[in-house]
Amino acid sequence: MPDLSTRDAKLVQYLNEAYGKERELETALQAHIAMTSRPPYRKRLQQHLTETRRHAREVERRIRQLGGGDAEPMQLPGPDALSKGASLAAEVGSRAMAAAKGPLHAIRGTGEQEKMLKNAKTEYSEEHEEIATYSAIEVLAQSLGDRDTARLAAAIRREEERMARFLAGLIPTLTKAVVKEEVPAAERRTNGSSRAGRGRASATRGAAKRSQGSARTGRGASGSARKTSSSRKAGSTAKGAATRKASATRKASNARRAAGARTAAAGRKAGTGASRAATSGKRKAAAGRTSAARKAPGGA
Repeated sequence: MPDLSTRDAKLVQYLNEAYGKERELETALQAHIAMTSRPPYRKRLQQHLTETRRHAREVERRIRQLGGGDAEPMQLPGPDALSKGASLAAEVGSRAMAAAKGPLHAIRGTGEQEKMLKNAKTEYSEEHEEIATYSAIEVLAQSLGDRDTARLAAAIRREEERMARFLAGLIPTLTKAVVKEEVPAAERRTNGSSRAGRGRASATRGAAKRSQGSARTGRGASGSARKTSSSRKAGSTAKGAATRKASATRKASNARRAAGARTAAAGRKAGTGASRAATSGKRKAAAGRTSAARKAPGGA
């Protein structure tokens, strides 16, 4: 086997750590599946077991592509190097530890629901360790210009994050199941439930008061609206009366002016007739005087 460069040796080191963790979790998941009675939870664990086995194969393949040989930590250059034998022993030890935890997990918890809750909490913790591991590998590979390793680490990390989200949603459900299974119903209703009941009653009273206040406010607003409407109607009526009065006044004034104009015209007509009559009288008198003068003797 050719010696690895410092770059590739560091990549192989991190990948071997991830490979050892995948093999450890494979053993743990098998034990947890056997203890799980909830069908959706059991199905998701079986799916993730399949993913975990695939992750291990993909990481192992990448180790070989980098020249690391069989998927086990290689001897690394530098003062912090681990021997091949010591690394292999560490991997075997981690898998043996996982196998040993299985029976211990089977007896932990006081009931079936609590056993599944404790398993889910352990799996949640393990998933976040894997997320951290593959995040580190992704950044390491990017920093060293290894795009293939970076893509592989990112793809596996996303699947670990999906499993962690599933467990995050499951843990509260399992916790409530533990309460229902192990705590008597009468005890579940004391203390906190009483306080909650009092809080709900207080909230109900407060809502009733707010409703009453809103009703009063609504009635006040309605009364105010009616008053405003009446005021508007009264104002409109008064305005109409004033308008009609002003119109009548204008009509009367116009009628008076028209009557005055007719009277003045009649007076002017009468004056003109009298003036003509006087003129005619004067003319007739002058003619009479002339005629008399002609008839007088001295006038012949």
